[in-house]
Amino acid sequence: MRRGDAGDWSRLRLANEAWLRPWEPSAPVAWSVRHTPAAYRAMRRSVTRRARAGTSMPFAVRVEGRLAGQVTVDNVVRGALRSGSLGYWVDRAVSGRGMASLAVALVCDHAFGPGGLHRLQADIRPENGPSRRLVERLGFRQEGLLRRYLDIDGDWRDHVSYALLAEDVPGGVLALWRSRAPGLPR
Repeated sequence: MRRGDAGDWSRLRLANEAWLRPWEPSAPVAWSVRHTPAAYRAMRRSVTRRARAGTSMPFAVRVEGRLAGQVTVDNVVRGALRSGSLGYWVDRAVSGRGMASLAVALVCDHAFGPGGLHRLQADIRPENGPSRRLVERLGFRQEGLLRRYLDIDGDWRDHVSYALLAEDVPGGVLALWRSRAPGLPR
């Protein structure tokens, strides 16, 4: 995430409110207030602090040089667990082109390689079919249902828990993505 992304991030998030709101954490303030350039700067400072502490791995998604989303491995735990929680979003304008899958595959390979993690977990609302298909195509396995797990979009929502282990993809997640995405950019 770049310091200069504040305006682009704000415009993207505001333009994609209807697309993103059903999957986003509830908040006591309006979407427009939570997605200003100032809100980006505060979020970026927080994420940068967590990244320096080793508890987060934040990445911008760029398509043709412009900001188009974000992938983050957060809540990173070291020691015997070596795990993190995967989250992502993309601009609706680039959805359906394989960009989110590619970005997530690259981040997974980083997390399992230089990031030193063994397990990634993605918790997804049951009705979010596109997101569920994305992680399933990348080798994540469904592990269970988390009842009323997170306060999302104004209520406690169930989530389906998926996980991917480093040994599940010995050739890497990007290689798996490539094998399942013929015709997409390499």
